[in-house]
Amino acid sequence: MKLNAILVEDEAQSRAILKNYLTKYCPKVNIIGEAENINEALELIRTLDLDLVFLDVEMPYGNAFDLLDKVGDRDFETIFVTAYNNYAMDALNAHASYYLMKPIDIDELIKAVDYVSEIKSKEDALQDQVLIPKTNNVAGKITIPQQDGFEVLNTKDILYCKADDNYTEIYLNNNKKKVVSKTLKYFEDALTPSGFARVHKSYLINVAEVVKYVKGKGGSVILSNGQEIMVSASKKSDLLSYFK
Repeated sequence: MKLNAILVEDEAQSRAILKNYLTKYCPKVNIIGEAENINEALELIRTLDLDLVFLDVEMPYGNAFDLLDKVGDRDFETIFVTAYNNYAMDALNAHASYYLMKPIDIDELIKAVDYVSEIKSKEDALQDQVLIPKTNNVAGKITIPQQDGFEVLNTKDILYCKADDNYTEIYLNNNKKKVVSKTLKYFEDALTPSGFARVHKSYLINVAEVVKYVKGKGGSVILSNGQEIMVSASKKSDLLSYFK
């Protein structure tokens, strides 16, 4: 995975060295901004989608800890890069991921980036897991990822899901629709234990919302909101088994 990062360092030469090392030896890092003081850094942090900040301690208009105090709650990792070893405990208390001493040792830099990459990978894996109802402690719920977190839905409120390439449209009984960047197969695996059935390559329905079946080669179902959904011939017997 790529790590979107900024470099916060008041010395241009030090920034250039760090940037050069990262470009050569740490392809996981995507440098999207640079700052030479905490005011510039604060502006970048507030406007960019960041995974990682390389942070010098001593800078104009304040130090690294002043910057982190101004940021408050943060969802990015920090790697301190400094010529001073007396800030290590403060960095630890500020939940820094790594503490690098100048001059930078390339092996240590690589190790620091790999460590952050592992942290972010575990966070992403945990966010993916929270989507699956069987990993939820609350029965009958499913979480839908959003840019700023996730939304919790009651599975009973979902009428049906419709495939749209690598996205899924989720239709609710309050006439609302959610679009999620997960495949329909993903939701089939997640929702089948909650009474949902795949009736077509493009449709997954809440069987409890079926009010009528119309005969045909595959036939079709009418849902409680009046929506008619075609049933493929290969899925017909699976659907009808719910009503035996």
